[in-house]
Amino acid sequence: MTQSSSTSSPDQVADTDSFEASTARLFDPVKLRTLTLKNRIVMPAMTRTMALDGVPGVDNAAYYKRRAAGGVGLIITEGTWVPHPAAANEADVPKMYGEASLAGWRGVVDAVHAEATPIFAQLWHVGQMKQHTVEGLYAPKGEDHVPPRRIGPSGLFGGIGKPTTLDGEPATQADLDSIVEAFGKAAANAKSVGFDGVELHAAHGYLFDQFFWPGTNRRTDRYGGSMRNRVRLAVDVVTEIRRQTGSDFPISVRISQWKVQDFKAKLFETPADMEEFMAPLVDAGVDVFHLSQRRFWETEFGTDRNLAAWARKISGKPAITVGSIGMTAEHIDTLMGEASNVAGIGVLLEMLNRGDFDLVAVGRGLLVDSDWPKKVRAGRIDALSAWNPDVLKSLI
Repeated sequence: MTQSSSTSSPDQVADTDSFEASTARLFDPVKLRTLTLKNRIVMPAMTRTMALDGVPGVDNAAYYKRRAAGGVGLIITEGTWVPHPAAANEADVPKMYGEASLAGWRGVVDAVHAEATPIFAQLWHVGQMKQHTVEGLYAPKGEDHVPPRRIGPSGLFGGIGKPTTLDGEPATQADLDSIVEAFGKAAANAKSVGFDGVELHAAHGYLFDQFFWPGTNRRTDRYGGSMRNRVRLAVDVVTEIRRQTGSDFPISVRISQWKVQDFKAKLFETPADMEEFMAPLVDAGVDVFHLSQRRFWETEFGTDRNLAAWARKISGKPAITVGSIGMTAEHIDTLMGEASNVAGIGVLLEMLNRGDFDLVAVGRGLLVDSDWPKKVRAGRIDALSAWNPDVLKSLI
């Protein structure tokens, strides 16, 4: 099967007599450490910038509750700022610290748990990243928001075919120690208000990815050079989260090949690169890897397996696939600015049933249709709501 050339459509799948059988695995329970999910559908983190002053309110709670009621097996919150002075680059992104924000998150957790759905908090630090606009997804707020310092591995920011520029200072050991402490505290805060686990945002060109990538990590100390050294900060953070939250609290790590500033970047050129990267994270206590691709059907390393399939094979841990699931060619082209073939739900199910990955994250499809899981389970593919960018303007 060649995923990248598929043009099957979701509607074609729903017309077959075998659709219910093909979706059976999607709706099977799955276990993450001591947590059992009722199915394999995940709502992934999606930045909304609608938590005034970083405090989640009743609208945020209702937004997540609707997706839980719609049938997802797991919710991962939008990225939340950890308690570090250089973490944030936008206004109205929720915080995972402070009395008011934590009280707000307790309301969100209670609303989601009322639907018998677990919820993870995604923890976020942007490092050198400035504000950016992803066309058709969201616009940054608070253009005057500038952290006291921008902190990254080498004070560099850039991408393939783009200038790598000096935009800050190389992080000191004291900086790195404070970052590890901030993530540990944020995870402990999340657990204290009832979250079922946490996810480390280590993708898309943000802080940890800046350490992973040699284009922005020119360090010559224990955090630079080899892949094992470049992943060390993330390993230290996972170790601290495990220390602060205990042995049974699930930890997910989200990684990507591409970056916001460079869609063509590759973190892993070979399976050996990926193994060198993943092994110390597994040893530190990671329970699940969340593999962000722009298009889930695109394959890696000259094989017919995508990034999540390779992560599952190499790490032995559950893997989440994500990337344009249920989206149309028109929407993908608008968002990414280039033409693409589109693989439908039939291709996704074929890959899942083959055992390529364990969980499926549905992003923009759930933004526009909170009942996405229920409709797919019933075979009502033609009833799924079409993409409408107006959903980005409010927490519906």
